[in-house]
Amino acid sequence: MVAKFTSLSLDPVLAGSLPEKVEVLDTTLRDGAQAHGVSFSLQAKIRIALELDRLGVSFIEAGWPGSNPKDEEFFRAIKEYSFNHAEIVAFTSTRRKGVRPEKDPILAKVLDAETRWVTVFGKSWTLHVREVLKTTLEENLDMVYGTVRFLREHGIRVIFDAEHFFNGYLEDPEYALQVLEAAVEAGAERIVLADTNGGMLPHTVYRVVREVRERIKTPLGLHMHNDSGCAVANTLMGVLAGAEHVQVTVNGIGERTGNADLCQVVPGLELKLGVRALANPEGLRHLRRLSRLVYELAGLQPNPYQPYVGDNAFAHKAGVHVDAVLKTPRAYEHVDPGAVGNRRRLVVSELSGSANLVAWARRELGLELDKRDPRLRRALERVKKLENMGYSFDNAVASALLILLEELGLRKTPFRVQAWRVVSEGSEKGARSWGLVKLETPGGTILAAGEGGGPVHAVDEALRGALRQHLPESVEKVRLIDYRVTLPGAVRHTASTVRVEITFTDGTSAWTTTSVSSNIIEASLDALAQGIEYYLLRSQLARSRSEAPEAPRPA
Repeated sequence: MVAKFTSLSLDPVLAGSLPEKVEVLDTTLRDGAQAHGVSFSLQAKIRIALELDRLGVSFIEAGWPGSNPKDEEFFRAIKEYSFNHAEIVAFTSTRRKGVRPEKDPILAKVLDAETRWVTVFGKSWTLHVREVLKTTLEENLDMVYGTVRFLREHGIRVIFDAEHFFNGYLEDPEYALQVLEAAVEAGAERIVLADTNGGMLPHTVYRVVREVRERIKTPLGLHMHNDSGCAVANTLMGVLAGAEHVQVTVNGIGERTGNADLCQVVPGLELKLGVRALANPEGLRHLRRLSRLVYELAGLQPNPYQPYVGDNAFAHKAGVHVDAVLKTPRAYEHVDPGAVGNRRRLVVSELSGSANLVAWARRELGLELDKRDPRLRRALERVKKLENMGYSFDNAVASALLILLEELGLRKTPFRVQAWRVVSEGSEKGARSWGLVKLETPGGTILAAGEGGGPVHAVDEALRGALRQHLPESVEKVRLIDYRVTLPGAVRHTASTVRVEITFTDGTSAWTTTSVSSNIIEASLDALAQGIEYYLLRSQLARSRSEAPEAPRPA
């Protein structure tokens, strides 16, 4: 178990209300699926539910039976799976006005879902009661009470979500509390205060939760949206005020600007406040993997700046930072990256010091270097000069290490692209390209051709064809897994300079190279060649280390 940062002292007033344990209800599959552009397939929802259970959340709010066929199918399918930690929860509204609960078809669908727990949301803001529901305050109270009571009579445990509670409480606190009391009297076991339009600030949340606790003794929960950018802070402040249940989504996806992010709330509770939030003691170590899975299944690009789980969450760029973090990680890292399944990244850039290159050379190439070595300084100066020309080595560490190897006299280039040519043609049936690459190798010149759907694909095939004759292992083992093109400078329409980044893998590790040119084919071919060359040189260095004679032991 990782060390908790509970040494951060809390105000005694705050600490006095802090619970030892908080329930986590994840609503990625329901509220998260309402994010613009997100639609989970049935199998995606099942995969996410299983991963959430592995993480150790208490509840998985999986959808609204009766609202769409996919949710109904999910509740049928999920019965075939076992869960170790989490309860599957169905979601529904209070009964419709003028309709008895036993006659409401939406509530009948909830019963068909056969979950042990159901979340019921109801109105707690007089504005919504009068102007959205178009009913009386008394009717709304009966809708809340009757719905909760109906479900309890069918043996279902209820979480009541008071929609727009904070707005309602600030305008008419007595009525908002009456809504909560109606749910409690009917048998709700959790009362959730929702900031549905996301407009609250932390100090208000703290005050309101404290005041509600004085009157409502049923465990309180929080459901925070992020429209003011405070969903995570509001959730944590609510817990400090005494809430024992939090509702979150993975990566904070959800309506409009999203919900409180599970990937920030849970480590905040466990690592900073010392509050147990997950049933699985090792659950936090699965956090980054869960985050990536949800991004993938939602069709969203991962946010590299996301706290705790983002690619840059523990990335160190400035030389002073890197030097310090290599000596004492806590100097610039607020938690251990491994605690949340992430890892430290040291970035090579124009802001870097020699410590960055030294660390990468040791980690990737097994080279032990003195950071005062003038060859390191020369390599770093070259990196800075290239960045001024539009290069970026933040991700492309392999390209920076090739420069370092050259300065160290270890870049024995196994091949060189002497010339290349690409021809493309198109018709109503589509476009095709043909590439020709001429390589200079120690054994002579190699010429090879390739065909592809586009010019970069064609020249890649040609390069691989030539290398297959000279270095077949590089073609067999090295695969391209990512290809990105950006415009690093001022846009000059079709004459703009482009920066290409290519990521490779040999099945056990991955590395990225980069190149810049006004010709996208030239930049792509250079980055491709660098990627193969880096793999060969790194393999050669590894073999040299393994074949080196063992140092004699002292007598």
